[in-house]
Amino acid sequence: MKALIYVQHLLGIGHLARVSRIALALRQAGGDVTLVSGGPPVAGFPKGDVRLVQLPPIRSRDAAFSALVDESDQPVSEAFKADRRQRLLALFDAADPDVLIIEAFPFGRRQMRFELLPLIERAKARPRPPLIASSVRDILQENRKAGRAEETLALLKDCFDLILVHGDPGFARLEETFPLAQEIEERIAYTGLVAGDPVASPDRFDVVVSAGGGIVGERLVATAVETARRLAGEWPSWCIITGPHFPPAEKAALSAVLPAGIRLETFRADFPGLLANARLSISQAGYNTVCDLLQARCRSVLIPFATGGETEQSERARRLEKLGLAAFVAEAELSPERLGEAMARAPSPAAHQINLDGAAETARILSRLLAGSQWR
Repeated sequence: MKALIYVQHLLGIGHLARVSRIALALRQAGGDVTLVSGGPPVAGFPKGDVRLVQLPPIRSRDAAFSALVDESDQPVSEAFKADRRQRLLALFDAADPDVLIIEAFPFGRRQMRFELLPLIERAKARPRPPLIASSVRDILQENRKAGRAEETLALLKDCFDLILVHGDPGFARLEETFPLAQEIEERIAYTGLVAGDPVASPDRFDVVVSAGGGIVGERLVATAVETARRLAGEWPSWCIITGPHFPPAEKAALSAVLPAGIRLETFRADFPGLLANARLSISQAGYNTVCDLLQARCRSVLIPFATGGETEQSERARRLEKLGLAAFVAEAELSPERLGEAMARAPSPAAHQINLDGAAETARILSRLLAGSQWR
């Protein structure tokens, strides 16, 4: 199998992390895999011997996704877009893939239509077109614009052979956040959640705090530091992981006033192992963090990112709390008092049956389809 995978992360690193796990699983299954990334480079992704091709980076200027900027924080110009588009098309021609996987689009990443629609057109024009798959997480951002769902459905019908939903239908079904999914039910394949491999860690902390990529984690991290100061007797040792994109000035200011017992880190490759060793986790409710928590069966408090009308993390956190797998604090209500209360009521790790084998199952589904079999 020759696979070309496209991913564009605009704010955090979750999309890149999930796709990197899928790419590695395809590679381990014997595939020739090229991962094309359009966001800023992130050390450690992808892992293994997956071939990475980095496009000139694009990211969101802010958490509201108000504009796209380049690595110099300048607005993305039409010339910049044209250059990226030509690079992407040349990469596709060189790879000549059997499978083209496009992460998030058309459910999201509409800002990238300038290069994704020409890419799909190029793929479909080949004498033997590749299988074209949309790769999407289980819970989608709530659509707030009229006609957007119908536009997405039309693109799925016209352009995609397969929708890989990286979730367990017993936990969340696509139609719950994309009601028109029933019109393309025959193209949908659930893979299970894409969790990483277990990783051991030599370190042990009472509390592990993580802020994802870090761009929108300032309030969470600052509140955790103050909570650690107040609860040092009950929870003496803390590891706070800011994420690689946490504002440097804020990190320097926090480092200067850290109470005893707190270690401030930027990134930990052994993050899953830290969770497995910890008494408690405090984090946002991003897809990859939740996968790591479910795998580690760690007591957890979730403070989902909800700025700018974001709904996906809050929906995930509510579902986990309802299942007795986490405590949930709304971002708008976060304070040291509320965080301390949530820490006290966080449920003990419970047995769950949520499928976490999504990366390997993605490889199996694609292999079966290319061999002429069905995935079901």
